[in-house]
Amino acid sequence: GPIPEPGRLPPAHVPPPCPKSGAGGLAGTVASIRRVFGRMGFTDREMVALIGAHALGRCHPEASGYSGPWTRAPTTFSNMFFTELLENKWTLKKWDGPEQFEDPTGQLMMLPSDMALLWDKSFREVVEEYAKDEPKFFGDFAAAFQKLLELGVQFA
Repeated sequence: GPIPEPGRLPPAHVPPPCPKSGAGGLAGTVASIRRVFGRMGFTDREMVALIGAHALGRCHPEASGYSGPWTRAPTTFSNMFFTELLENKWTLKKWDGPEQFEDPTGQLMMLPSDMALLWDKSFREVVEEYAKDEPKFFGDFAAAFQKLLELGVQFA
């Protein structure tokens, strides 16, 4: 359909939220990532690069229901999201909030969609690459983010 403004899809095309483990599990979460990003023309590599922006910021329970930062340096753009994802032992957090994972200290968190990057072979290969090669992550992120910002823009 028509795109009402550059880079935005009409509200009717907003995808449903990622399923919880009880409603599709790993396969449902991986499929949701590919459905959301794939409809915008992103490859698996670009999907992983964009999700790597989780290196920045934190989740706020009053906004999303989720709680906590992904890294110990949430104001620094780096490949730390990928190194934390690979190097920590993540367990399902026991709490009344939405399903999320925590590191052994309980200070860091990962969403089910973040964990899916480890569980899916194609995604995991890219995660491992970015954990070892920050400049590669930076370059791929810049290109994918530019593609995201330019979605729907008509260039002369």
